[in-house]
Amino acid sequence: MSMAPLTSLKKKIMEVGVPHMVWPSMSPDLNPIEHVGDQLKQRLEDRTPPPRDLAELCVALVEEWNTLPQNNIMRLVRSMRRRCQAVIAANGGNTRY
Repeated sequence: MSMAPLTSLKKKIMEVGVPHMVWPSMSPDLNPIEHVGDQLKQRLEDRTPPPRDLAELCVALVEEWNTLPQNNIMRLVRSMRRRCQAVIAANGGNTRY
């Protein structure tokens, strides 16, 4: 896979002045999808009866994804400034997030 399209996209984003962040890889403190995944896992574990096979699990996962409260997701998005500040304050180390 060529990196050229990604590089030109980054260049265009910078040219038009879209604010962006350098995102460290493998940083769960700065990855809201990890928290969404935790919510989905909890919702799946709370189902009665639990999914019995892969097909039921797939259906249950889609159902739970579609019913995730948008305010939970927005809260995670709004927490990013605080998360970034905590990681900076911890010099890249672990935070409470």
